Amino acid sequence: MPSDWHIYNQPGTSRYGALELSEVILTALQTAVESLIEKIQQATETTQRLMVKLDLPANTDLIDWMESQPLFPKFYWQSRDSREEVVALGQIKTFTDPMAAEKVLSDEQRIWGGRSFDGRTSRNRRCLSSFFFLPLLEVIRIDGCWQLAVNLSADDKEKVLQALSQITSTTSEVAEIKSKILGRSYAPDFAGWSSMISNALDAISQKVFEKVVLARKTTLKLDVPVAPAQLLKASRSSNMNSFHFMMALDAKHCFVGSTPERLFLRHERDLLTEALAGTIGRDDDPSEDNRLAQWLLDDNKNRYENRLVVDDIVSRLVPRCESMNVAQTPELVRLRKVQHLKRSIDAQLNEQVYSADLLDSLQPTAAIAGLPRDKALDFITEHEPFARGWYSGAVGFLSRQRSEFCVAIRSALIMGEELHLFAGAGIVPGSTADSEWKELDRKTSTLCSLLGSEEPELERKTA
Repeated sequence: MPSDWHIYNQPGTSRYGALELSEVILTALQTAVESLIEKIQQATETTQRLMVKLDLPANTDLIDWMESQPLFPKFYWQSRDSREEVVALGQIKTFTDPMAAEKVLSDEQRIWGGRSFDGRTSRNRRCLSSFFFLPLLEVIRIDGCWQLAVNLSADDKEKVLQALSQITSTTSEVAEIKSKILGRSYAPDFAGWSSMISNALDAISQKVFEKVVLARKTTLKLDVPVAPAQLLKASRSSNMNSFHFMMALDAKHCFVGSTPERLFLRHERDLLTEALAGTIGRDDDPSEDNRLAQWLLDDNKNRYENRLVVDDIVSRLVPRCESMNVAQTPELVRLRKVQHLKRSIDAQLNEQVYSADLLDSLQPTAAIAGLPRDKALDFITEHEPFARGWYSGAVGFLSRQRSEFCVAIRSALIMGEELHLFAGAGIVPGSTADSEWKELDRKTSTLCSLLGSEEPELERKTA
């Protein structure tokens, strides 16, 4: 694997305050934008991408800056190791087929976006099954280095220049969340969940499938709405070792998440992926927390669930790989509210394997759908009382040289004043409705705990 895939950390740094940030951004952006405008004016008709250095401190807060900008779509991305952070604004082109995009991209260009859980047309017509866009403008931080980039086509110069003129350096700090949870409703409620689990276990006993992942939607009633940028910023500061993303098609429709799970990272022919399956909660007492961790590592049900995911990923990658290495034993991934079993998989791809091929092969994995995939998808479509949309889909970026996608779990859909949270649980022999319901509570608490609550953090079984 490339040597620059080590974890980057900046101990002791803090983010700038709004006033100081505005002054720093004002000077840096003026310089960078003036340089870009000059480059655009001198660009030939075949020029497709231009980049200039942006002189900003590494700890500048891009979320504050992004929230102040008038351009849509807005896409925010921070990699799991925190080394890369990007805001992509506006659009030059949009794509529903990532393969079509991948074949026309020039070097260094990236499309951003994602696809829904199963790539099918959603029952929720407001959720696109697949949306990728070539952004007009990108602000990029890799480690401590910043760049400002624009994408061009032959007839887009004026559009890009006009967009650059709209970029504002008057940045307001995103306020802390003040919203409180007044109530929660579930789809399905506990009775419906119990029935769905019973049907799934019957199907497993009849060899219809080995595993199915079933999900619940939690709709929160808040005293005041929460803004997507507020939720994103609060989650980023609280949930470490996670990908953080936000996709806003407009001011009222936004998908936000902080997920620990990588779908894949490809760099040329090098590939990294993983099986993240098997879950237990955390405890404030270190000795009890360690006891829970050891129980998870030793538990046959959770190890079996993880192995099913590994076997599924390996079977899907074998036709596309020259070689592959799978971790022999699961490792523990400790997050703020839960801990998981993970087995890493790295591979060397065959020649001419596109990132879009990997999307088609790997997503949805057995960790969020089941095994066999088609049978599990049929069961989910028939029994889940809501459309997943982008929940448990793939979100990230695609380019000719390097692509990375996360699995969009621990996510929320914000639609005006409505806030919907999603979580799923893998159902295998030994699963019970009560224990899996509690697992859903632990998973949704990743985002729920960022809001003030008048109810217990872990919900009881009432509808």
